[in-house]
Amino acid sequence: MGRHSSPARRRPRRVWAVLGVLVVLGGAGWIAADVVRDQGGCDRPAVVRVAAAPGVAPAVAQVARRVAQTECAAFEVNAVDSAAVAQSLALPGGEIRPDVWIPESTLQLRRAKGVGASGIAGGTSIASSPVVFALTEEAASGLGWPGRVPSWSDVLGAPGLALGVPDPGRDPAGLSALIGIRAAVPAADAHAAALRRLSPNAVPTTDDLFARLADRTLAGFPVSENALLRYNVRNGVAGAQSALVATYQAEAPALDYPFAVLGGAGEDQRRAAGALLSALLGLEGSNALANAGFRTPDGRYLRDGATQNVSDRTLPSPAVPTDADVDALLGQWARINSSSRARVLIDVSGSMDVEVPGTGQTRMQLTTDAAARALSLFKPTSESSVWEFATRLDGDRDYREVLPMRPVSDHLASGAAERLRAIQATPDGDTGLYDTVLAAYRLASAEWQAGRLNLVIVLTDGRNDDADGISRDALVAELAKLADPARPVAIIGIGIGPDVDVAELAAITTPTGGQTFAAPDPARITDVFYGALARLTGA
Repeated sequence: MGRHSSPARRRPRRVWAVLGVLVVLGGAGWIAADVVRDQGGCDRPAVVRVAAAPGVAPAVAQVARRVAQTECAAFEVNAVDSAAVAQSLALPGGEIRPDVWIPESTLQLRRAKGVGASGIAGGTSIASSPVVFALTEEAASGLGWPGRVPSWSDVLGAPGLALGVPDPGRDPAGLSALIGIRAAVPAADAHAAALRRLSPNAVPTTDDLFARLADRTLAGFPVSENALLRYNVRNGVAGAQSALVATYQAEAPALDYPFAVLGGAGEDQRRAAGALLSALLGLEGSNALANAGFRTPDGRYLRDGATQNVSDRTLPSPAVPTDADVDALLGQWARINSSSRARVLIDVSGSMDVEVPGTGQTRMQLTTDAAARALSLFKPTSESSVWEFATRLDGDRDYREVLPMRPVSDHLASGAAERLRAIQATPDGDTGLYDTVLAAYRLASAEWQAGRLNLVIVLTDGRNDDADGISRDALVAELAKLADPARPVAIIGIGIGPDVDVAELAAITTPTGGQTFAAPDPARITDVFYGALARLTGA
């Protein structure tokens, strides 16, 4: 509706604006607080319901109140958890149905669309806030602050610091942190170690991390710069034992607070929403957002940040990664954040004693060294065991246990890496591959554990040559019978050297949903094996 000039049509106008901050949990209805009533010449103003991320909602409400004084509009601004909005939009009967949604990140808009939320298009950034790795002043001092601001690689590589992270699948600061960490520590082993270090202190949201500061159990964690600022302002930086210092990583996407008008909004709501967006992007909106500790959409900091332990340099956000990249990162985190149960089978047949040209080491030495190093890729709470196999190593059996099934932390503490490196090839041994794989798979299936990545990993340089054992066709058929989608156990085959039969390994791994990797040059077995395990465990 437009404005009306006829006094006969003029009636009192009610302008609704939320002055307080209300957090609406998933499933809750719309709630407005602190109703502001104003008189004016507007007949039936367009009511625009705005769901804003809690951090930005007060500033949006402040600007909306001013817009409502000049537009024929009423705004209901609610501070709503973005995950709750996304969930509601994806459900046909969802109770949270705003006209405008302002989540923390464009990534949330895109992912909401990906899980079936309708009516979401575009989104114009109204502010930004870099995702920083917050450190207590005590921890930052140990890394050279205030003389220098530590880098993320400094933080992640510092021994003795208890570090946490908000759930990347729920909190956009956690997801941005994954992207930044990948850039800060790109090497596979260091990257896996960094993620695993954060995993024990992974919590649902940044609010949970701030709660951990009170008992001094954490020294640092990723949060938005704005959240850090609000924490420091509340607690007073000067002399505060728990004051936080912001450290930056250029590749970590900033939270960009996109303003999205949803499909259910009518023409009048869209007009009023456009006026609100213009005001938020104008001088009044910039001031309100700057006073609330936000940067401009292009990364400019409009206030003095030095006194609050943040940088006031302009920090443009990098490009938002693709959905495929985000999915890969979240899958990687899921694997890192969950424990594995792996039985590793190492070929010790005579051909493993062949020296690899140019290395001064045998296939056996290269393989066991790779296996020893790869122990650190598994989460400490993961469990693993190691078998060696050839032919008739233990009576009529082609295999025997080298390391029992134990937590990886126990193996590392007890010198298991050196025991692996001490494994010797059997000079006259043939390759009893099929019987060993079947025995290991039966045991892994019987001992399957929920909540873990259950694996059988096979390292071999040849093909089965045990004439007295099970045939390939019989093995494949038996594996197909044992494979249970409800209790998955994947076989991972890693072929070593020029004689390996990749097709044979693929025939074994395929029925279980596993994968096959090949290292025709045995000198590359370390890279291939390490890369395969890094891929499986999320590195």
